[in-house]
Amino acid sequence: MNFGEKIKEIRISQGLTQDELAQRSELTKGFISQVENNLASPSINSFIDILNSLGIKPSEFFEDSEEKIVFKDEDFSEYTDSDKKYVINWLVPNSQKNHMEPLLIEIEKGGMSEKISPFDGEEFGYVLDGDLELLYGGKTFKVKKGESFYFKGNKTHILKNKGNKILKVVWVTSPPSF
Repeated sequence: MNFGEKIKEIRISQGLTQDELAQRSELTKGFISQVENNLASPSINSFIDILNSLGIKPSEFFEDSEEKIVFKDEDFSEYTDSDKKYVINWLVPNSQKNHMEPLLIEIEKGGMSEKISPFDGEEFGYVLDGDLELLYGGKTFKVKKGESFYFKGNKTHILKNKGNKILKVVWVTSPPSF
């Protein structure tokens, strides 16, 4: 394992500069640069400070870092809201750490999603089955099976099922908002 390279990859993935990481970990920018380029080895205490500053536990740092590409049904997690009559299936574990969050929402007849408040991001959806009524910023849009929607998240919006069967929508938000 290349410690310096892995620290650099994590730092960059979090949008941090070497200077920002140095400030957070109370180390110097030069030392962070040397560690990332494998010119210096941090003490255990400095290494722990760096990991804490990156929000990474040592066990996470040392676990097999091979990127998972394919996700199966057993990887999904689910949330059910019986009152609003919907089920959310997160299609990628821990996707809230990523730039986008794909999910499958299933809404029963007469049900609806949560009211999503405006946020700085974008949303995409594809209707797998059923008829969607999309309320977006005071306007109503009908989206049928095989159709998609795409919009900025800067207006309040809700997904509703006005059809006679379960509505299934692949819904992607960027950044994650669920």
